[in-house]
Amino acid sequence: MTPLEPVSLQTETLILRLLDEADLPAVYDIFSHPEVMRYWSYPPWTDRSQAQQWLIDVQEGYRTGDALQLGIERNADHVLVGTCTLFQFHVASRRAEIGYALGRPYWGSGYMHQALQALLRYAFQTLDLNRLEADIDPRNIASAKTLERLGFQKEGHLRERWIVNDEVSDTWLYGLLRREWQERSSVG
Repeated sequence: MTPLEPVSLQTETLILRLLDEADLPAVYDIFSHPEVMRYWSYPPWTDRSQAQQWLIDVQEGYRTGDALQLGIERNADHVLVGTCTLFQFHVASRRAEIGYALGRPYWGSGYMHQALQALLRYAFQTLDLNRLEADIDPRNIASAKTLERLGFQKEGHLRERWIVNDEVSDTWLYGLLRREWQERSSVG
């Protein structure tokens, strides 16, 4: 892919923006928390150097256009509360995957729903994607509810897809089509 343009998305209470060195302490707090990482495809971070390597990878994704990971920052106090990502772009099919993480203190706040609404709008309107996909652990009921509230449909169940820290888990695959998103957007 080609490099992605610098992105800053605004919502009523949030800014979605590119990540930088100043975000490393907050990012480490998010990705080292056992509850946040419970259903991820890798274990919680245990060393701050993992955050530094992650940022190198994130910034490489910006340069190559392979991934767009945005920080979710509150407008009111500029606290980084989470991240959301577009990755695994398939240019010919105009498709990508989404991923997201919210710091434990911010669960139940509505921030992720608001952030993902902005990310979907950007993906479908600006990037002209036709389809978005998400891969979640079936035990992560909160994530399933988030996706379904946004209009994603559960399309598949892959058995024993991930092994993290010797724990085997399945995957639910979700998909959202541009036309479905447009229909929901014009109603609400």
